[in-house]
Amino acid sequence: MIQIQIEKKLHTYQGKNLLKVALEMESGSLVKISVPSGAGKTTFLKIIAGLIPPDSGKISVDDTVWLDTSSKINLSPQKRKCGFVFQDYALFPNMNVQQQLEYATNDQSLIQELLAFGRLEPFVKHKPAQLSGGQQQRLSILRALAIKPKLLLMDEPFSALDFKTKTAIIDELKLLLDKNSISTIIVTHNPQELESLPGQEIVIGEEEETA
Repeated sequence: MIQIQIEKKLHTYQGKNLLKVALEMESGSLVKISVPSGAGKTTFLKIIAGLIPPDSGKISVDDTVWLDTSSKINLSPQKRKCGFVFQDYALFPNMNVQQQLEYATNDQSLIQELLAFGRLEPFVKHKPAQLSGGQQQRLSILRALAIKPKLLLMDEPFSALDFKTKTAIIDELKLLLDKNSISTIIVTHNPQELESLPGQEIVIGEEEETA
Protein backbone atom coordinates (compact mmCIF):
# COMPACT_ATOMS: atom_id res chain seq x y z
CA MET A 1 0.00 0.00 0.00
CA ILE A 2 1.19 3.49 -0.89
CA GLN A 3 -0.22 6.46 1.02
CA ILE A 4 0.54 10.07 0.15
CA GLN A 5 -0.83 13.13 1.92
CA ILE A 6 0.97 16.42 1.30
CA GLU A 7 0.46 20.17 1.31
CA LYS A 8 2.68 22.74 -0.35
CA LYS A 9 2.16 26.46 -0.84
CA LEU A 10 2.92 27.53 -4.40
CA HIS A 11 3.86 30.91 -5.81
CA THR A 12 2.62 31.17 -9.39
CA TYR A 13 1.95 33.93 -11.85
CA GLN A 14 -1.67 33.69 -10.67
CA GLY A 15 -0.66 34.38 -7.07
CA LYS A 16 -0.33 32.23 -3.97
CA ASN A 17 -2.01 28.85 -4.20
CA LEU A 18 -2.05 25.58 -2.31
CA LEU A 19 -1.17 22.15 -3.63
CA LYS A 20 -3.05 19.65 -1.48
CA VAL A 21 -3.13 15.94 -2.37
CA ALA A 22 -4.38 12.85 -0.53
CA LEU A 23 -3.76 9.59 -2.40
CA GLU A 24 -3.92 5.92 -1.52
CA MET A 25 -3.02 3.18 -3.99
CA GLU A 26 -2.29 -0.53 -3.96
CA SER A 27 1.32 -1.60 -4.52
CA GLY A 28 1.83 -2.64 -8.13
CA SER A 29 -1.08 -0.54 -9.38
CA LEU A 30 -1.19 2.48 -11.69
CA VAL A 31 -2.72 5.86 -10.89
CA LYS A 32 -3.40 8.47 -13.56
CA ILE A 33 -3.61 11.99 -12.20
CA SER A 34 -5.09 14.81 -14.25
CA VAL A 35 -3.72 18.19 -13.24
CA PRO A 36 -4.51 21.54 -14.90
CA SER A 37 -1.51 23.32 -16.37
CA GLY A 38 0.27 25.28 -13.65
CA ALA A 39 -1.37 23.40 -10.78
CA GLY A 40 1.86 21.97 -9.39
CA LYS A 41 2.07 18.55 -11.06
CA THR A 42 5.86 18.52 -11.30
CA THR A 43 6.14 19.84 -7.74
CA PHE A 44 3.90 16.98 -6.57
CA LEU A 45 6.13 14.34 -8.19
CA LYS A 46 9.33 15.96 -6.92
CA ILE A 47 7.95 15.92 -3.37
CA ILE A 48 7.27 12.17 -3.68
CA ALA A 49 10.78 11.59 -5.03
CA GLY A 50 12.32 13.61 -2.20
CA LEU A 51 13.71 16.30 -4.47
CA ILE A 52 11.85 19.13 -2.71
CA PRO A 53 10.10 19.21 0.69
CA PRO A 54 6.39 19.85 1.28
CA ASP A 55 5.17 22.25 3.93
CA SER A 56 3.49 19.34 5.68
CA GLY A 57 2.58 15.75 4.98
CA LYS A 58 3.31 12.06 5.13
CA ILE A 59 4.37 9.49 2.52
CA SER A 60 4.59 5.76 3.23
CA VAL A 61 5.40 2.99 0.77
CA ASP A 62 4.91 -0.67 1.70
CA ASP A 63 5.01 0.12 5.43
CA THR A 64 8.18 2.21 5.10
CA VAL A 65 7.75 5.87 6.02
CA TRP A 66 9.50 8.03 3.45
CA LEU A 67 8.29 11.34 4.82
CA ASP A 68 6.56 12.49 7.98
CA THR A 69 6.94 16.18 8.67
CA SER A 70 5.44 15.82 12.16
CA SER A 71 8.16 13.31 13.11
CA LYS A 72 10.87 15.00 11.03
CA ILE A 73 11.37 11.89 8.89
CA ASN A 74 12.57 12.65 5.36
CA LEU A 75 14.36 9.86 3.48
CA SER A 76 16.85 10.92 0.81
CA PRO A 77 15.99 10.45 -2.88
CA GLN A 78 18.53 7.61 -3.02
CA LYS A 79 16.76 5.71 -0.24
CA ARG A 80 13.32 6.31 -1.75
CA LYS A 81 14.51 4.78 -5.02
CA CYS A 82 11.94 6.37 -7.32
CA GLY A 83 12.19 6.03 -11.07
CA PHE A 84 11.49 9.46 -12.60
CA VAL A 85 10.51 10.02 -16.24
CA PHE A 86 10.76 13.75 -16.88
CA GLN A 87 8.64 15.62 -19.37
CA ASP A 88 11.73 16.65 -21.37
CA TYR A 89 13.36 13.17 -21.01
CA ALA A 90 16.38 14.64 -19.13
CA LEU A 91 18.86 12.40 -20.96
CA PHE A 92 22.59 13.07 -20.72
CA PRO A 93 23.54 14.60 -24.11
CA ASN A 94 27.08 13.20 -24.15
CA MET A 95 26.17 9.63 -23.16
CA ASN A 96 25.08 6.99 -25.65
CA VAL A 97 22.16 4.64 -25.03
CA GLN A 98 24.31 1.98 -23.36
CA GLN A 99 25.98 4.52 -21.07
CA GLN A 100 22.64 6.06 -20.05
CA LEU A 101 21.49 2.67 -18.73
CA GLU A 102 24.88 1.84 -17.17
CA TYR A 103 24.62 5.10 -15.24
CA ALA A 104 21.51 3.66 -13.60
CA THR A 105 22.63 0.05 -13.04
CA ASN A 106 25.62 -2.29 -13.27
CA ASP A 107 23.36 -5.25 -14.04
CA GLN A 108 24.26 -6.05 -17.64
CA SER A 109 21.61 -8.76 -17.98
CA LEU A 110 18.95 -6.25 -16.94
CA ILE A 111 20.32 -3.71 -19.41
CA GLN A 112 20.11 -6.23 -22.24
CA GLU A 113 16.56 -7.14 -21.24
CA LEU A 114 15.52 -3.49 -21.21
CA LEU A 115 17.22 -2.76 -24.54
CA ALA A 116 15.39 -5.68 -26.12
CA PHE A 117 12.06 -4.61 -24.70
CA GLY A 118 12.52 -1.02 -25.87
CA ARG A 119 13.82 -2.19 -29.27
CA LEU A 120 16.93 -0.06 -28.80
CA GLU A 121 19.55 -2.78 -29.31
CA PRO A 122 20.61 -1.40 -32.73
CA PHE A 123 21.12 2.05 -31.21
CA VAL A 124 23.32 1.37 -28.18
CA LYS A 125 26.09 3.65 -29.49
CA HIS A 126 23.72 6.48 -30.40
CA LYS A 127 23.54 9.66 -28.34
CA PRO A 128 20.16 11.35 -27.68
CA ALA A 129 20.53 13.80 -30.57
CA GLN A 130 20.77 10.83 -32.93
CA LEU A 131 17.51 9.27 -31.69
CA SER A 132 13.92 10.02 -32.65
CA GLY A 133 11.51 11.46 -30.08
CA GLY A 134 9.96 8.04 -29.57
CA GLN A 135 13.35 6.41 -29.06
CA GLN A 136 14.36 9.10 -26.56
CA GLN A 137 11.14 8.53 -24.63
CA ARG A 138 11.71 4.76 -24.60
CA LEU A 139 15.23 5.32 -23.31
CA SER A 140 13.97 7.69 -20.61
CA ILE A 141 11.49 5.05 -19.42
CA LEU A 142 14.06 2.23 -19.57
CA ARG A 143 16.58 4.27 -17.58
CA ALA A 144 13.96 4.93 -14.89
CA LEU A 145 13.20 1.21 -14.73
CA ALA A 146 16.88 0.21 -14.61
CA ILE A 147 17.12 1.15 -10.93
CA LYS A 148 14.31 -1.33 -10.16
CA PRO A 149 12.22 1.46 -8.62
CA LYS A 150 9.85 1.04 -5.73
CA LEU A 151 7.70 3.67 -7.42
CA LEU A 152 7.74 4.93 -11.02
CA LEU A 153 6.86 8.62 -11.48
CA MET A 154 6.03 9.97 -14.93
CA ASP A 155 5.61 13.68 -15.68
CA GLU A 156 3.69 14.33 -18.94
CA PRO A 157 5.61 11.42 -20.49
CA PHE A 158 3.90 11.49 -23.89
CA SER A 159 3.22 15.17 -24.49
CA ALA A 160 6.03 15.67 -27.03
CA LEU A 161 5.15 12.65 -29.16
CA ASP A 162 2.98 12.31 -32.24
CA PHE A 163 -0.17 10.19 -32.01
CA LYS A 164 1.28 7.05 -33.64
CA THR A 165 4.43 7.04 -31.50
CA LYS A 166 2.45 7.86 -28.37
CA THR A 167 0.03 4.98 -28.96
CA ALA A 168 2.87 2.51 -29.55
CA ILE A 169 4.75 3.52 -26.39
CA ILE A 170 1.61 3.41 -24.22
CA ASP A 171 0.93 -0.14 -25.47
CA GLU A 172 4.53 -1.12 -24.65
CA LEU A 173 4.29 0.52 -21.23
CA LYS A 174 1.18 -1.51 -20.37
CA LEU A 175 3.07 -4.74 -21.06
CA LEU A 176 6.11 -3.65 -19.08
CA LEU A 177 4.18 -2.52 -16.00
CA ASP A 178 2.04 -5.66 -16.00
CA LYS A 179 5.08 -7.90 -16.30
CA ASN A 180 6.95 -6.27 -13.41
CA SER A 181 4.02 -5.15 -11.19
CA ILE A 182 5.54 -1.70 -10.86
CA SER A 183 3.69 0.92 -8.79
CA THR A 184 3.26 3.88 -11.13
CA ILE A 185 1.97 7.44 -10.94
CA ILE A 186 1.47 9.35 -14.19
CA VAL A 187 0.49 13.02 -14.17
CA THR A 188 -0.86 14.80 -17.21
CA HIS A 189 -2.99 17.79 -18.18
CA ASN A 190 -4.42 15.73 -21.06
CA PRO A 191 -6.17 12.67 -19.53
CA GLN A 192 -7.54 11.58 -22.91
CA GLU A 193 -4.09 10.38 -23.99
CA LEU A 194 -4.04 7.87 -21.10
CA GLU A 195 -7.51 6.39 -21.70
CA SER A 196 -6.10 3.06 -22.94
CA LEU A 197 -4.00 2.62 -19.79
CA PRO A 198 -5.93 0.73 -17.10
CA GLY A 199 -5.71 2.27 -13.65
CA GLN A 200 -7.22 4.52 -11.02
CA GLU A 201 -8.04 8.05 -12.21
CA ILE A 202 -7.71 11.10 -9.96
CA VAL A 203 -8.22 14.77 -10.72
CA ILE A 204 -6.34 17.47 -8.82
CA GLY A 205 -8.23 20.73 -9.20
CA GLU A 206 -7.00 24.28 -9.21
CA GLU A 207 -5.19 25.18 -5.99
CA GLU A 208 -7.01 27.02 -3.28
CA GLU A 209 -5.98 30.59 -2.72
CA THR A 210 -4.20 31.25 0.53
CA ALA A 211 -3.79 34.39 2.51
